[in-house]
Amino acid sequence: MRLTENKIILVVRATRLADLKARFATKMQARFYVSRLGGDFSDYEKEDATYQTAIAETQQILSGLGRVQLVQRAMLPNFVFGPEDTVVALGQDGLVANTLKYLSGQPLVGVNPDPQRWDGQLLPFTMRDLDKVAREVFRRRRPIKQVTMAKVALNTGPTLYAVNDFFIGARTHISARYRIAHGKLSEIHSSSGVIVSTGLGSTGWLKSLLTGAAAITQSAGTALAGQFAHSAFAGGQPHQASPPAMRLNVKTEFAWDADYLFFTVREPFPTKRTGASLVFGRVTPQQPLAIESQMSEAGVIFSDGIEADFLEFNSGTRATIGIAERKGVLVV
Repeated sequence: MRLTENKIILVVRATRLADLKARFATKMQARFYVSRLGGDFSDYEKEDATYQTAIAETQQILSGLGRVQLVQRAMLPNFVFGPEDTVVALGQDGLVANTLKYLSGQPLVGVNPDPQRWDGQLLPFTMRDLDKVAREVFRRRRPIKQVTMAKVALNTGPTLYAVNDFFIGARTHISARYRIAHGKLSEIHSSSGVIVSTGLGSTGWLKSLLTGAAAITQSAGTALAGQFAHSAFAGGQPHQASPPAMRLNVKTEFAWDADYLFFTVREPFPTKRTGASLVFGRVTPQQPLAIESQMSEAGVIFSDGIEADFLEFNSGTRATIGIAERKGVLVV
């Protein structure tokens, strides 16, 4: 007997092997390509076999509880979730984030199909937990965690949501040109783009950027210290010189349900017309972030690393980035 008549949506992804087969038409050709380059094709096969087994077992477990519908990650942008659906994401952390931004309050259960391979920060459950957890979710007896999402709205009409982060910039490795405004401050930039991070995403791209900035600053300080020490005794005449003492706190993590976001600008380049002062800040409901494109072409905004699902961001387009009106719901 079913515990629920509402649908259970099982979200899965393509493995590396599946992507290679789609690219090279056959498994044999994919094997030849990887092996010729010195890769271990057996690892691709092992990963795929483990994942396919996990999909079959998950479907069997969930089918004993309710009606199951299988959805590929690539179909998420066009899939319509029912308000009473329960969603199970079977895969890596990225699949959980990619799924969550298309939901409107439906509970999401993250299941790790291969704990030996994936750490799974957003995958608290394994196959052994699924039957028990799903039953508790249906009875509303399972704890949940609210996740703040970000939203970008364009003056041209489109909107986009992010669970981890937004990228605003140029499609390719060229400088992005735009005007950025935050509170009473505004500035024209030439940079590698802007990242806006949620609490859930604060251990990802944001952490990488700030850690890199801190490491560069510290390394530069060490190099300058050596330069000062050398110049202090140049010509046998010692003089007062002290290197700048710079140590940055690179702890970036903040709560998943925090009512704010953080933005940071990548590689801002100061010129006569562009600045590099407004490069980091907190985005709140009272103080959103506004960016106006000055790129004639190739400007984009995408979320959570999914470049294929993007908004065009070219000359005259204005983006307002802030807290989304809805929150994600993760089962814990």
